[in-house]
Amino acid sequence: MDRLAFNAAAAINEQRVARQMTTNELANVSTPGFKRSFEAALQAVKVEGPGFQSRMQPQAFSTDFINMTPGTLMTTGRDLDVALNDQTVLGVSTPDGKLAFTRRGDLRVNASGALENGAGHLVQGQGGAAITIPPGFQATIAKDGAVYALDPAQVGLAQPVSVGKLLMRDTSKTSLQRTEIGLYQVVGKPGQDIEPGPVLPSLTSRSLEGSNVNAMEVMVKLISQSRSFEQQVNMIKESKQVDESGASMLKSS
Repeated sequence: MDRLAFNAAAAINEQRVARQMTTNELANVSTPGFKRSFEAALQAVKVEGPGFQSRMQPQAFSTDFINMTPGTLMTTGRDLDVALNDQTVLGVSTPDGKLAFTRRGDLRVNASGALENGAGHLVQGQGGAAITIPPGFQATIAKDGAVYALDPAQVGLAQPVSVGKLLMRDTSKTSLQRTEIGLYQVVGKPGQDIEPGPVLPSLTSRSLEGSNVNAMEVMVKLISQSRSFEQQVNMIKESKQVDESGASMLKSS
């Protein structure tokens, strides 16, 4: 009975990684540009201690590799909203100043005049510096990532002025993983740039990309995981009852 209870408890513990991924996806169903991760995998780990040296225990793990399947395109009509096409990602700065990437394109101008996304991450230009919009100017973004500023107070025909170009990279040949703050980085190379890919990076202006998480699919998965948890708990309870029944048979009348 001890082996049965141990296996059930181990199954509950190893399903923890998959449950964490599922709940995180469910919480970000409405987050613009959110990308789900690939499923958790199992690896065999040798069990140390008394007993046979050949004992192996399955252990779940996740490297949080990003699934770059595109989400739903939503037209907003807002000048600073951009949806990144294909597998293009946008370069942003982390709080410690390092380079990271994202698919979130709900851009805005902060109090300092710098361009940032809805999560507060500063958008990087092609040279690595932040893109600044002059006070009172209206910003627009072209398909190739070029950012233009227009002075609405200018007399006559106003001419847009280029103020920078978004740092965009194609990831069709590059694997990405999620950082602790939800941004993307090259697998095993934190803070490094992405090598140019075969597809020209581009975006769709005045639009946003929705999350690529299917809410119905995630809900079904969460229910399945909950039932599996209940099944393992019932298995432990049943093994306890069987063990108690066996012990009572050995008592003298």
